[in-house]
Amino acid sequence: MNAPGEPDVLVVTDIPIPVLTHPSSVLVKLYAAGVNPIDTKVRKLNIYYPDKLPSILGCDGAGVVETVGSSVTRVRPGDEVFFFNNGLGYPAGTYAEYTVVREDYLALKPKNLSMLEAAGIPLALITAWEALINRGDLREGNSTLIHAGAGGVGHIAIQLAHYFNALIATTISSPQKAELVQSLGADLAINYSQQDFVEATLNWTNGLGARLIVDTVGGVTFCKSFAATRLYGRVVTLLSTTCDIKFTNMARLRNLSIGYVQITAPLYFGLHAARVAQTRILERGAKLFEQGNSRCTSAWNCRWSKPPQPTD
Repeated sequence: MNAPGEPDVLVVTDIPIPVLTHPSSVLVKLYAAGVNPIDTKVRKLNIYYPDKLPSILGCDGAGVVETVGSSVTRVRPGDEVFFFNNGLGYPAGTYAEYTVVREDYLALKPKNLSMLEAAGIPLALITAWEALINRGDLREGNSTLIHAGAGGVGHIAIQLAHYFNALIATTISSPQKAELVQSLGADLAINYSQQDFVEATLNWTNGLGARLIVDTVGGVTFCKSFAATRLYGRVVTLLSTTCDIKFTNMARLRNLSIGYVQITAPLYFGLHAARVAQTRILERGAKLFEQGNSRCTSAWNCRWSKPPQPTD
């Protein structure tokens, strides 16, 4: 990327293969790179490192370890890995044939997934995990509303919440998406184009509201979510939204905890421990992908003839 703008600012360029400059660094030959909303925002605005052009974008990647630094012990040449690394404009990201990654930020690729599939996982998985577990404090049996359940983060969040035995409602916009989210473990699919999601959630929870709401949409959806959350519940959002005073007063009246998830913060601020924690999420996720969904003999057996009523 030589300048911020539309997709045509990305051009194919030959550069030298990067070299290892640190004993704990690893050279990875990339087979696939993920494309996320953050990539398009950085490409359009270049807000993080405007003085570092030209730059190579891309946060998510999957590939094979080519060479390792002298102190590397976690991986070895030939290992298949996937990871979340850089992509904010500096240092170089995953839109290249080779990239350098510190060994602490690499996870072994799930054996049952292709490189293409694995490259689409890291940012969405880490985001969903941090929203549900780290910020949302999800517990077994909790009622949970996940907005945009058929989306990139949403469809991962549903599977995680299902794994942790939560009761799951989600918003969708079509019958086809309703089938998808139910096959992933959602107990209730709310078509927001035909139903008021607040009313539907309150009906589902016998008037109490969901204990946890994960907002991947922002705007009025985030603000309206306060009314669908039970007293002392939690709302976790991935976006920055300013709400009218009537909504914020409702959040205060209901004693809600509001959490934000921005998983690029450890990248930008150089928070090593936080980045290692994100790698642990990828490792845990890889095991879950390899195990498959142990609660379902087939996708359709995850569906309910009548959505269960939350009692938490």
